Amino acid sequence: MKEENKSPLKIYYSIGEVADMFGVNTSLIRFWEKEFHIIKPHKNKKGDRQFTQTDIDNFHLIYYLVKEKGMTLRGAQLKLKENRAQTENTFEVVKRLQAIRQELLEIKENLGQQPENHPAP
Repeated sequence: MKEENKSPLKIYYSIGEVADMFGVNTSLIRFWEKEFHIIKPHKNKKGDRQFTQTDIDNFHLIYYLVKEKGMTLRGAQLKLKENRAQTENTFEVVKRLQAIRQELLEIKENLGQQPENHPAP
């Protein structure tokens, strides 16, 4: 999944913006919208989908289950239906651990770039 670049004050995101956040095609976003009833975008007068932060959070869960955990769509649907709270908690823990890992890798890289200090004889 790609890094998100979003404004915290933004209310609606276009389908293209959502697809870019996840590094997928817009057709997959439309497909998941049909398959998962937790995705409920608003549509403007032109019929363009407008996704809220809640929709994006739900996409994160779906992406995690399908793309990262390798579940089938049916399996992901059942998991979200039967045990959504535990799935959300597990996903949050995984996100935090990934962020910690990334931070540790950055620290390791920075330490490797610093010149070594040798004590004077």
